[in-house]
Amino acid sequence: MNLQTPPRLLELAGQSLLREEALAISVLEELPRELFPLLFVEAFIRRRCEVLKVMVRAWPFPRLPLGSLMKTPDLEILHYIVDGIDCLLAQKVRPRRWKLQVLDLRDVDENFWTIWSGARPLSCSSKAMSKTQTVEDCPRTGEKQPLKVFVDVCFKEKSLDEGLSFLSGWVQHRRGSVYLCCTKVVNYSTCILNFRNILETVYPDSIQVLEIWNMCWSCIIVEFSRYLSQMRNLRKLFVSDGCHYYLPSPDSKEQLVAAFGSVFRRLDYLHTLYIRRVCFLKGYLDRLIRCLKSPLETLALTYGSLEEGDLKCLPRYPSLSQLKQLNLSHGVLRFLRLEPLRALLEKVAVTLQTLFLVDCGIGNSKLRVILPALSRCCNLTTFCFHGNDTSMDTLKDLLRHTGRLSKLSLETYPAPRESLDNRGRVVWELLTPLQAELMRILREVRQPNRIFFGPVSCPCCGTSPTEQLELSFCFWRSPA
Repeated sequence: MNLQTPPRLLELAGQSLLREEALAISVLEELPRELFPLLFVEAFIRRRCEVLKVMVRAWPFPRLPLGSLMKTPDLEILHYIVDGIDCLLAQKVRPRRWKLQVLDLRDVDENFWTIWSGARPLSCSSKAMSKTQTVEDCPRTGEKQPLKVFVDVCFKEKSLDEGLSFLSGWVQHRRGSVYLCCTKVVNYSTCILNFRNILETVYPDSIQVLEIWNMCWSCIIVEFSRYLSQMRNLRKLFVSDGCHYYLPSPDSKEQLVAAFGSVFRRLDYLHTLYIRRVCFLKGYLDRLIRCLKSPLETLALTYGSLEEGDLKCLPRYPSLSQLKQLNLSHGVLRFLRLEPLRALLEKVAVTLQTLFLVDCGIGNSKLRVILPALSRCCNLTTFCFHGNDTSMDTLKDLLRHTGRLSKLSLETYPAPRESLDNRGRVVWELLTPLQAELMRILREVRQPNRIFFGPVSCPCCGTSPTEQLELSFCFWRSPA
């Protein structure tokens, strides 16, 4: 026989109230605050939109995490919630119990609903939930705070989705009393006009992560520098150029770099910078790095974003003295002197945890330049070096150096040159015994955790883990 947990008295009271919608609405002012979340969930599940509308007007908590309840956008419910807030904003005197400061539409789980529904103990709920983060990088405009609406924005289509378009219009209509806050803004494909409209609407200080893919930065950087410079709390910036074949003139480069540099002088909290295939910065990187005010934790310059002068500048600046992650993958290091990279590795030997040098064209002689510095990176946990052209002897030498790094948990290496055919493809019958020998050399020093020799790709999605450092890191275990 199935034994089900009997409903608690609070649950029964909530269900009873919802059977009489008019009664539920009439008693909200006197309803115990402990019953509000449970009743809200019940009304949400049963789509009692009028009850939700009135409950928002009497919400007794500083924050309403609607996004974690509404896993997929529900425009109808959102309309009712907004109508409830509009009714309040139109009143000169707000209800005494109304405490709402943040309407959170992000899908984040902070245990609000599970605690108040009884799935977790209520021991600290009243005090703890009142202290839940309420002014999360939001505007401060004196004693009377505006309502903050938090969303994460990700443009994957050319046009805005209905929910975001509705919110944007509402916030613009209620400008000054409602702020649209986005901790993360990602633009894959929407047009510049839509993107500009959102940046005009979002409160800029709330943006902490900005990713912009496949835009012609050399065409828009001067225009967008105004928006970027207002994002004073920006922590992570990812830029990828969509105009791979557009080469600006030297005069245009000077203007673009000056505009970009003026932005960086205002980003006091930036700690992650990822530049992917941005052609107008090649040869001018030093002008950018010198503008950074705070030390970077992550620096990624991938897909040909480096020239000789750029690499030389990296060890010079204090802003790169505390790097935890460095990614120079898919570049052309085969044509550059690597002494500056060795100097940078020596400088960050104590702090560096992740190093990606994937498909850089680092051959035998180039690798030997950086080996002494690499062996000093005592806190390195991830080292990806696959895709380079190295011989068996050089790989042995590399393993003797990385063998000293006891904290390494993920390491990838290329197949030795001796295991490739004349087209550069791996011959697995040749690689297997060579791999066994390399593993023997490494095990003489330490026991590896996750290690792979040869072409590396994720068995789930087929991509390399270096594609989006700090954005969508993909780890996997090597085959036995």
